[in-house]
Amino acid sequence: MDKKLRSVLATLCQALEKLRFREPVTHVYNPLVYASQPAEQYLQRYLCGPLGRTLLLGMNPGPWGMAQTGVPFGEITSVRDWLGIEAPVGQPRNSHPKRPVEGFSCTRSEVSGKRLWGVFRERFQDPERFAQEFVVFNYCPLIFLEQSGRNRTPDKLPKAEWQPLFEACDDCLAQLIETLEIEKAFGVGKFAEKRLLAIQKRVPRLKSVGSILHPSPASPAANRGWAEQVAPILGL
Repeated sequence: MDKKLRSVLATLCQALEKLRFREPVTHVYNPLVYASQPAEQYLQRYLCGPLGRTLLLGMNPGPWGMAQTGVPFGEITSVRDWLGIEAPVGQPRNSHPKRPVEGFSCTRSEVSGKRLWGVFRERFQDPERFAQEFVVFNYCPLIFLEQSGRNRTPDKLPKAEWQPLFEACDDCLAQLIETLEIEKAFGVGKFAEKRLLAIQKRVPRLKSVGSILHPSPASPAANRGWAEQVAPILGL
């Protein structure tokens, strides 16, 4: 399975390498490339695993999470201290001075990742137990930054740019679901749910698609007890 997943992700990265993005996007990071060592550890320990688990699908990396660690929702202390992943991280091809990649030395914390991994840490204690039931993946591995350092999400790109991007990410997602024999998936936020619904006809195995509230602090609802809201939906 690990060879198949590596091939799927390598094909995605090759497709993304051919894409070009114009202003207001000025910098594009792909942590699957420059943070390949921790990303590989995540693949081996948490993507590869039992078949038929529940998928939690995020949108794309955050600047203080996956952009630093190569792990979806990769808040550093959660990745290092609970998932047990730590490895050297390189540099993007074109670093933004306001969004430096410092890897596991970064002192910033990503609230979304802290909330998401925190609810599983509280429920399962042991990350290996978590990995028996759930798998976490990001739809798009790229982070898009504007000149100001502002994060531009994939859904805000012009159609000429998001269309080939979504085609490549849809292909990857469909193959991931087939490889892991996933029948139930939740989008972490409505965007991810829409992408799951978009590929559902291509993957008849995927019988159940839903969503949970995104844990971002930008969401007022998420700041009112995010864990308490999503735990019942996920059966925790």
